[in-house]
Amino acid sequence: MDQSAWIDEHATGHVAVDGQQIPVVSANTVVVGTGAAGFCAADRLVMLGQRDVVMVTDKRRAGASRNAGSDKQTYYKLTLSGAEPDSVREMADTLFSGGSMDGDIALAEAAWSPRAFFHLVESGVPFPHNASGEYVGYKTDHDPRQRATSVGPYTSRTMVERLEAKVDSAGVPVLDLCRVVDLVVEDGRAVGLLCVRLDVTEDAPSRFLLLRCTNLVYATGGPAGMYADSVYPNGQWGANGAALRAGVHGKNLTEWQFGLASVRPRWNVSGTYMQALPRFVSTDADGNDPREFLTDFLPDYGDQLTRIFLKGYQWPFDVRKAPEGSSLVDLLVYQETKLRGRRVWLDFRSNPVQSDFDATQLSEEAYRYLDATGVVGLGNSTPIQRLQHMNRPAYTFYVERNPGVDLETDMLEVAVCAQHNNGGLEIDQWWHSNVEGFFPVGEAAGAHGVYRPGGAALNSGQVGATRAASYIAQARRDDPIGSDAFAAAAQGVAERAVALLASASQRAADDEDTTDAVLTHIRRVMSDKAGVVRSKASVAEAREELSALWRDYESTIAADAGSRRSVSRLFLIRDILTSQYVYLHAMEHYVATGGLSRGSVLYSDPDGDLPRLDARVTEPLPELFRLQLDVGALNDVIQVTRWDGAGEPTFDWRARRPIPEQTEAFENTWRSYRENKNIG
Repeated sequence: MDQSAWIDEHATGHVAVDGQQIPVVSANTVVVGTGAAGFCAADRLVMLGQRDVVMVTDKRRAGASRNAGSDKQTYYKLTLSGAEPDSVREMADTLFSGGSMDGDIALAEAAWSPRAFFHLVESGVPFPHNASGEYVGYKTDHDPRQRATSVGPYTSRTMVERLEAKVDSAGVPVLDLCRVVDLVVEDGRAVGLLCVRLDVTEDAPSRFLLLRCTNLVYATGGPAGMYADSVYPNGQWGANGAALRAGVHGKNLTEWQFGLASVRPRWNVSGTYMQALPRFVSTDADGNDPREFLTDFLPDYGDQLTRIFLKGYQWPFDVRKAPEGSSLVDLLVYQETKLRGRRVWLDFRSNPVQSDFDATQLSEEAYRYLDATGVVGLGNSTPIQRLQHMNRPAYTFYVERNPGVDLETDMLEVAVCAQHNNGGLEIDQWWHSNVEGFFPVGEAAGAHGVYRPGGAALNSGQVGATRAASYIAQARRDDPIGSDAFAAAAQGVAERAVALLASASQRAADDEDTTDAVLTHIRRVMSDKAGVVRSKASVAEAREELSALWRDYESTIAADAGSRRSVSRLFLIRDILTSQYVYLHAMEHYVATGGLSRGSVLYSDPDGDLPRLDARVTEPLPELFRLQLDVGALNDVIQVTRWDGAGEPTFDWRARRPIPEQTEAFENTWRSYRENKNIG
């Protein structure tokens, strides 16, 4: 059935605004987002007997889960093979040790990781096991065991596709091309959602849709639209701004993960891409004047190649590894692109530094790995030969993209890019926010600490979706609020959105559409002044400029009402500016209260030290790279953001919740489980 016809058939009422009749679709639970976490939540709700579910998304085939990956995309879980000991508590300790992470969330993610993992296995995700049935693993970053597993470059895409098939077979309706505009909140509880419809034209009865519900599961992904230098796939934007405007608290908003990624296409150059030891080349803006720049600061052949190799294991930028470790490579790339205005490329066609490859100059760890994979036995190989030998699918990935890049003949442009927001919207151990009935899951949720094991985000999304669905199915099965009460709560939200579209379209008719220019500009400001390298001054500059744009946005933006793209961006930019406004205030608070360089961010500090260099290096690193490490000073506290959608947000540091000590007798746990499934 046509989507408009379906909405007309299932509408439970309308809200009148400025001549429009905005349809209202009602359900117990609305799941926003069609990634791995969103489809998991919908599937779990159906499995748990709550079938009154509607899904809504801005673009069904977009999103990070479906379109992001790496050479071997990792899923993190409890150890399920071998003789090496592991336990729920030990995995929780690993997650908790990342700093600024709540212990009850760490324990929940560890305890339900097998449940989430085997749900994916039974759904058809082909995680590898050996002949005895052990689900074998490998060690990932920040992982003391071998808890990681993978189905290849597209682990999360496979998860989405298998879960999507189950949701489709269950008949759960999915409303596509509906972008989040605002939450509808009444007396501290979420009662619905306003979306702008991108599947209709300006002559439709309404460009908007209201959803009335008891529960909102918010699986919108991270606020990817904030940064220009981004490895998030095109079409992944996030919608944290709407939640923050509605009073949902933020948590650890300052904590991002950055890493080296190709620019076109967007893809993490982790794992084998680095272990193949490509040359790093910079050129001018037109691709001329090529030069191998790492040698200026890493003149020792073996040291340079070892650091490149370690970027495979240690892909995210880690400020602790900047002074003497692999993350100095990220800073040198940043210097070329941001400070010198050049472009950086990976060249797999010839060896770095010298024409002959000498594996004996590598560290013992790097040599042992390359020997075990057969690379040393290749003799005087080139990076492309090493890549094809170790991981041919990593090579063919770029060839098969549109447009493709053949690493045998072409260089690959890279930059240091935003990859994941470890912070997000605050949740409890059931992924319930401070706004009643609102459940952020996946990257929208602030489930992580400063550091996290590679692949922990995929596990967190599945566990969070399962726990939110379990809580809803057990404790929140009530019908939505009445139609009249909902209409009264939604009226103001809808009026503001309708007025914004009307005024923006009038300005575009009088002059020209400005949405593309504004979107490009605000993302570039964030990457240039509040990205992987930040200073107190640069954050303040970004906050001042983007705050002014945020305050004036609704009275200045011009959008062509006849263009679905322009209408989409009208509300998208508003959401991104909202996130930028709040996140930049959080960064300023972090620095003002003593926050230093930690995680994947370097806060430039004139009283700090520059990364140590070889005595043969004569050119100093820029003063911008001077830093002081946090060394865990704020690991036991969490920055919480509170905002009512107007004025400036407020912040405080709260103690992180400890890992619960579960010492209750089995019979007592069983008794309470029979009563309420131990939910609540």
